[in-house]
Amino acid sequence: MDILIVDDETVIREGIQRTLQNRFPEHHIHLAANAEQAITMLRGHHIHIVLTDILMPGMTGLELMNMSRGRHPHVKWVVISAYSEFVYAQEAVRLGAKDYLLKPIGKEVLAEMIGKLSEEIARETELTEETDLLKMNRRYLQEAVFQRWALGLDIGRIDMTPFMEQHPYFNLIMVKMESDKVVHLENFIIENVLQELIKQYGKGFVTVHDSKSLLGLVTLSESGSLTLLIDELRSHLVKYLKVPFQIMSTERIEQFQSVPSEVQRMRQAAITQVYEHYASGSDRSIEVALQYIRTHYHADLSLEKVAAIVYLNPVYFSQLFKQKTGQGFKEYVIHLRLEQAKQLLMNPKLKLAEVAERIGYQDMRHFSQVFRKKYAVTPSEYRQEQQLSITDKC
Repeated sequence: MDILIVDDETVIREGIQRTLQNRFPEHHIHLAANAEQAITMLRGHHIHIVLTDILMPGMTGLELMNMSRGRHPHVKWVVISAYSEFVYAQEAVRLGAKDYLLKPIGKEVLAEMIGKLSEEIARETELTEETDLLKMNRRYLQEAVFQRWALGLDIGRIDMTPFMEQHPYFNLIMVKMESDKVVHLENFIIENVLQELIKQYGKGFVTVHDSKSLLGLVTLSESGSLTLLIDELRSHLVKYLKVPFQIMSTERIEQFQSVPSEVQRMRQAAITQVYEHYASGSDRSIEVALQYIRTHYHADLSLEKVAAIVYLNPVYFSQLFKQKTGQGFKEYVIHLRLEQAKQLLMNPKLKLAEVAERIGYQDMRHFSQVFRKKYAVTPSEYRQEQQLSITDKC
């Protein structure tokens, strides 16, 4: 049997490990210092019992438990709490925890509890292991086949009739993330939250679409509402995700053959749709970009180049830039350059070609056209007006 101990305090984590190894040498003990490590362990091992601290940095033990139940329904959860956290322990029991341990943890109490849970698990395993394995294999096969179909890939001679009978009509929901880092934890969060909401509003499943996107299929119940489901999904993701994301959905689909084209439509929509802006550091990224633009306005300033400097996807950077400044990237750069040109035109010793070059225009004619479009006069006319104005004042 496999037991996972999740606690950010090394002394407690290793103390429980020693006690269990002495009393139950036949069990495999795994350790995790936080929720992210615990998620990796749950995915990589067939964990039977999880002992988790409640208050940890990042995701709490209760959040870990609540979000993992759908993916790992067989796991027995036991929470570890201090007396001051007793109300959390009660909430854990309400969520389905088998028991709770109060710090400091007594060795006999711990051993007795693990012994009882081991007997319970042995009985359940004998009855359900084969059935669960069949169900899981069927589910994974169904999701894998659907994933290939959604990508427009060949599914061979697999008969999709049983699937279509289960879902004669359905909606698709796509969640797409924007991040330059690996998003294993974020994928896990989206998958579990969306799966739980699909169960709440109807039936269906969630599958990975690509490294940054997940695709959910839901057949809504009579009382189910796609709008409410998506609103609740957005609310949860805003709370738990630390990266920008998009949520897209389809109208009700009744023809299974239309899935690939609907998925492609959502992928196209993602190109122009605004991300949910809850990424930490996004304001700082735009500040850095603006500083760079102000000091390099005379150089080659493409959107792609500036986006790369602040490590953002160009599409997301463009959307974020407009949201933060109120102007599109190109519009902002042109305005900055022309304002600088107006200042330079006040110097009669500078030729118009020099002014154009100093603000980043190698083509004098193009500079003149852009200036005239913005101010309704050519650069030379503007210079003459300013000189006349100065003469009049004198």
